[in-house]
Amino acid sequence: MTKTSQSDAPEFLPKLVTVLREGYGLQDLRADALAGLTVAIVALPLSMAIAIASGVGPERGLYTAIIGGFLVSAFGGSRFQVGGPAGAFIVLVAACVAATGIEGLVLATLLSGLLLIAVGVLRIGSYIRFIPYPVTVGFTAGIAVIIFASQLRDLFGLHLAVTEPGELLHKLPVLWQARGTANAAAFAVAGATIAMIVGLKRWRPGWPGMLMAVVVASALVALFGLQVETIGTRFGGLPSGLPRPAVPEISAAKLWAALPWAVSFTLLGAIESLLSAVVADGMTGRRHRSNAELVAQGVANVGSALFGGICVTGTIARTATNVRAGSRGPVSGMLHAVFVLGFMLIAAPLAAYIPLAALAGVLAIVAWNMAEKEELWSLIRFSRADALVVLTTFALVIFRDLTTGIVVGVALGGAVFIRRMSDATEAGHHERKGRYDPSEASPSGLAVCYLRGPYFFGAAARLGAVLDQIADTPQGFAVDFTDVPFIDSSGARSFDLLAHKTARKGGKLFFTATNAEVRAMLQSHGLREPRVTYLDDIAAVEAVLAAARQEKLPESG
Repeated sequence: MTKTSQSDAPEFLPKLVTVLREGYGLQDLRADALAGLTVAIVALPLSMAIAIASGVGPERGLYTAIIGGFLVSAFGGSRFQVGGPAGAFIVLVAACVAATGIEGLVLATLLSGLLLIAVGVLRIGSYIRFIPYPVTVGFTAGIAVIIFASQLRDLFGLHLAVTEPGELLHKLPVLWQARGTANAAAFAVAGATIAMIVGLKRWRPGWPGMLMAVVVASALVALFGLQVETIGTRFGGLPSGLPRPAVPEISAAKLWAALPWAVSFTLLGAIESLLSAVVADGMTGRRHRSNAELVAQGVANVGSALFGGICVTGTIARTATNVRAGSRGPVSGMLHAVFVLGFMLIAAPLAAYIPLAALAGVLAIVAWNMAEKEELWSLIRFSRADALVVLTTFALVIFRDLTTGIVVGVALGGAVFIRRMSDATEAGHHERKGRYDPSEASPSGLAVCYLRGPYFFGAAARLGAVLDQIADTPQGFAVDFTDVPFIDSSGARSFDLLAHKTARKGGKLFFTATNAEVRAMLQSHGLREPRVTYLDDIAAVEAVLAAARQEKLPESG
């Protein structure tokens, strides 16, 4: 069977279809089954822990992993993406629950799914990858701090007299006031869970450390009768199956209340999913289809909401685990969801014995791994501009909110890019490699200027004064565009003003070596004959110089 190339494949075609067309055999199914089982073992405790930290019951995390995880893999544009509840959403989901309740959260998740589908269909996903790297590092590190802070209560077994605030600045004083209620047994369970996960990762990296640590912690709590809070004591038992799908109650007021949260879910979900897909591409050498991936994320969020789940996104840790476990394609992600469902059907009664301190230990490890400490330090250390972007994003995520952090970070990153591009653009009227000799041109009143780099609004603002200064005295002014790949409307406008100035002084303006795109932009701003003479090549410029020496300027190039 002929394989479909990456470039020939339709933009919205799910990778599952591509994999099946290429030929999918029994060996592939075996590999995907093993990979799916491995990911499910990781996803089971993590899904419950993320749901609890988000302020909802653990069963909603499982519904999300089952329904959302299956749909992400079935319809996604990445071969190896694994979807489910993600730590990045803990803060937003908890805040949404506090503001709108569970029904509002489900409705916001449904709306977010529809928005993600629209973003994918409109092909906006192709642009999300341009978010600056310092922004992704900053908000990921900020999320890690918030996740860890959200687990302090269960890590120390604290009993709060008031509802735990979501904002970090309000949370910490409340936790500090409750320090006298700390439970040594809970702290010991959390510490033992963390130590076991770290130890197994170091000495037995192939073993499912998180699941084994949670099972051992649960057994020790039950065996010794430790007085620590468990899933059963806080939430009751887990259901032994999926609920019936249902559409949340919809009204104008509810939609208006849920919409801002849906927009935030959409923005963060798109970034997180595509970032995870990029990580998988880097590990495998494959290329994902970004817009197909966003459509799949949207479908998955709609499906999750109908079953009472929370936000779905591509998850980096589970996706990376999937790749390392030998996945051959999307079937492994689909099977991971089936395995999680099987675990829930069989072991739901046992989940009531899981200590919350153990799940807090799991999330503490997740937060530590998310922080991207080396990347953060590298950005801070080696570039002031990148340090400004990453630290601003980091601070806003922690002390304000994720959406503000991302928006401001992207704006700052864009400003840094503009500054760097502007600095890379040069203007001068001195000789370059013998191309021009200004000393010969000066007596005749002709100046020659070269530009190098993209000439856009940042460069135009910085170099406009330079061009004006060069054009101040000569009767003729030639501008070389050989090394200008593009020009925007602001740059073209600056040359329009230059043409007016040159004409007022009785001089003439010459442009040389403009490519088709640059010339079209200049002409769209009125820079046509006879205001400007366009010269095609270096020989034409030399002819102008020769004519200038004879005190005769040509009328056209």
